[in-house]
Amino acid sequence: MKPITPSSFPRTAGPALAAAALLFLAIASHARSQSVSNPASKPKSDIATELPAVVITAEAPEEPQVKIPYLPPVEGTKIYAGKKATSLNLQALPEVQTNNYSQAFAMTPGLLTTEESTPLVSYGYRGIGSPDRAQFMMVLQDGIPIAADPQGYPESYWMPPLESTQRIDFVRGGASLLYGPQPAGAINYVSLMPRTDRLFGMQSKHIFGSNNLYSTFNSIEGASGKWSWLGWFNYRSGDGFRSANNDFEVIAGRLKLIYQQATDTRWIFSLDAGSDRHGEPGGLTATAYNADRNQAVRQFDRFNLTRYVASAELQHKFSSQTELSVKAWAGAYDRWSRRQTGGFGTVTALTNSIAQQQFYNAGIEPRIRHDYELWGGSHSLAAGMQFYMCHSPLTTANGTSPTDDIGTVTTDAQRDVIYGSFFMENKFTFGRLTITPGFRMELINQNVTVRNIGVTTTQRDNSKFDKQPLFGLGLSYDLGNETAVYANVSQSYRATTFGQSLIPAAGGTASDVAPSQGWSYEIGIRGNPRPWFTYDSSFFLIDLDDKLGTAGVNIQSVGRSINYGWDGAVQFDVIGGLDALNGTQRGERLGALNLYGNISLLEARLSGGVNNGGTPQYAPPYMIRTGAIYKRKSGLKIAFLGTLMARHNGTDNADGRFDIPAYTTWDLTGEIPITKNFSVLGGMNNVFDRQYYSLVTTSGIIPAIGRNFYVGGSLKF
Repeated sequence: MKPITPSSFPRTAGPALAAAALLFLAIASHARSQSVSNPASKPKSDIATELPAVVITAEAPEEPQVKIPYLPPVEGTKIYAGKKATSLNLQALPEVQTNNYSQAFAMTPGLLTTEESTPLVSYGYRGIGSPDRAQFMMVLQDGIPIAADPQGYPESYWMPPLESTQRIDFVRGGASLLYGPQPAGAINYVSLMPRTDRLFGMQSKHIFGSNNLYSTFNSIEGASGKWSWLGWFNYRSGDGFRSANNDFEVIAGRLKLIYQQATDTRWIFSLDAGSDRHGEPGGLTATAYNADRNQAVRQFDRFNLTRYVASAELQHKFSSQTELSVKAWAGAYDRWSRRQTGGFGTVTALTNSIAQQQFYNAGIEPRIRHDYELWGGSHSLAAGMQFYMCHSPLTTANGTSPTDDIGTVTTDAQRDVIYGSFFMENKFTFGRLTITPGFRMELINQNVTVRNIGVTTTQRDNSKFDKQPLFGLGLSYDLGNETAVYANVSQSYRATTFGQSLIPAAGGTASDVAPSQGWSYEIGIRGNPRPWFTYDSSFFLIDLDDKLGTAGVNIQSVGRSINYGWDGAVQFDVIGGLDALNGTQRGERLGALNLYGNISLLEARLSGGVNNGGTPQYAPPYMIRTGAIYKRKSGLKIAFLGTLMARHNGTDNADGRFDIPAYTTWDLTGEIPITKNFSVLGGMNNVFDRQYYSLVTTSGIIPAIGRNFYVGGSLKF
């Protein structure tokens, strides 16, 4: 019931030359210093910038220590050593407005975002499946899955407001062993923690923009005794840029309570609630797009989502060597849509299809980490398990007019998932070298019952049990001067979804439907050899066998997807570099001018299956992000952010209707402090008013917004 979702750039010499240049720069910076440091093996307190101190009546456990942009080898009960694991520092940018992910991911290579005319968010990575609702990635908030059902329906219809997020952790490769199966890696939104040095604090931000955009984020926080709290409310609405049916209203809120039971024990309770109501103006054919890219083809299609999730976490330190965390959560989703019956870029009938899906889920995940001495080295063992269950009824109906909210029921389905996993990783440290083997066992049981209701009613039942072992190995070697070489090889898989487990549509068939097996290989070098210079360079290969797709009405393997290439990223503070070169301290007065650039070069092919020799969907041969960010200690931040995207296609079979031409966009944003407590926020997106699109669904081309503006203010106490 949901939408399915310059080529001449050198593809051989380019990666080699760029990699050689970056490696030469890394080695040169390393050679200039004789200092020795070991980010891969030494204690966390030596390698990470500690967050602001926590001041309450009892001493709080140590906050996670992260030296952005790289996650430490060990953080809490998780091991990142030997993985390509980075952290996106949202505080380095002017406040990102309305969840603009092209800006949020500005300094991360390879993360592809699609611009939409609705508030929904989609992103993908390295050509591994459709980016639609990030369904090939594990998406989490504070380590808890965001998708209504990460196995049977792994689509993330809700994302946390970026204003509520302290940082975004992105783990590739071994993410499948850390969080679960999806082959494109894991995105974890680490939410803000309350300040504990005062009884009351608040923030109120209001943004006004093009197309009647209004966005507000309001929060309160404080602490008293052993309790601290943070509550926020977010509201966004607007008319959109399409000619009709592009209005939206997003409401979300969270309450977080923290109880410091003892010096070594802390409880964290959270309650989330939110809703999304928006119109879907439909996709366009190429002819319609060229005639009027802002027109609305579907005047009556609507989408509603309501979400409630409660969670609790226990953090306990048995000793300085042993730490435990236990997370438990329960949630309820209600997803409703009304869509006209029609083909690509058109509406062919004055009837509609109405779908309502509900998801009731609950889960628990204990993790433990223990540090120990053996064979002359300091090692860390991390282990845990996860269990959750989800009950998901689905009802579809046909309306007799485009505006009907209820109709004649055609399908009644009951879908249930019981999921369990246990996992273990061990970081062995021998001097400068760390070796991290890992194992995860996945157990998934799906039960689906579908009744097709018509002149005669038919019922189909299917029960499916999959067990999937996953193995991985990570290596890291410290070169000194905050520089390390890393390598990782890890298994992953893509579980079959509800629609693939049993085909609910009349006439649909399936063959060879089994979880897609994947291997990920990566080797690279990264470092922060100077406070003003950071880099990361890696070669990668992803081998995803039995990639599922549709051939006609049959769901089957469309081939083996082999995606390989190179990622490189550099950040350079010009003023800091000149100060270091000349022995001056102009940065204290002038601030920092950070020039950044990152590139992902990708070669992807399908081997075997119905699309043998083709290119996987959403696999651009290059993606470049670059720009400049100026900031001062006063809080002034100005950013000019650019994205250059190569031509690619939105299908696995190179359907010309799904071609996405190359495009380049630039955004200008600013955050200007007026007083100690008040700042002005403003920006211009798509500065040069490029006409482009980055998403094509089965309904047609979804245009991206042209030049648009916003301005507002933020008050903090």
